[in-house]
Amino acid sequence: MDESDAAAVARACAGETEAFRVLVERYSRKVFRLAYRMTRNEQDAEDVVQETFLRAYRRLKQFELRSSFGTWIFRIAVNVALDLTRKLGRYEQVEQHMGSDEDGAERIAQLPAAEPAPDRILLSGELKHKVESVLAEMSPQVRAAFVMRHYEGMPIEEIGSVLGLKASATKNSIYRAVQKLRKELEPLVKSAVVGQQRSAGA
Repeated sequence: MDESDAAAVARACAGETEAFRVLVERYSRKVFRLAYRMTRNEQDAEDVVQETFLRAYRRLKQFELRSSFGTWIFRIAVNVALDLTRKLGRYEQVEQHMGSDEDGAERIAQLPAAEPAPDRILLSGELKHKVESVLAEMSPQVRAAFVMRHYEGMPIEEIGSVLGLKASATKNSIYRAVQKLRKELEPLVKSAVVGQQRSAGA
């Protein structure tokens, strides 16, 4: 049976370095995925992972065992990634405020997937590139919220805890991200659908 996070933290606080290594192995891949989506650079993401666990180790005795270690480590990772993006000056906010529609935020949904088709691979590649481009234009906070929700599958409450936001503000951040993606991806998807229809009618 795998050791619980709380038990590993307790042993690490007692000076057992092997226990902290268990936590690093357990969460490093998740932290890297989040960092990469936020920085869009592999080396920067690796730097974020290293700095995240370094900070976590230094602050380990401040961690409350009744809390979620995963939420705590993600919070540190997001802060490190935000610090790095600001330091490197790679972020320029071009996102437009799309309102704070509570009803709309409640209807957050994944982008619809197209039916498999012969040209699906090409479309997937174009969509992936476009998604990455659109994510880069979002504020780091909105981007982080979207990534944690739609790539990591984290619940709204946990994302809010990571970002220090209330549930309503967290939902609105994700809602704005989804709306922006839908707006930017719609022409590409429509073009692909039209192309498929023309091929089918030929």
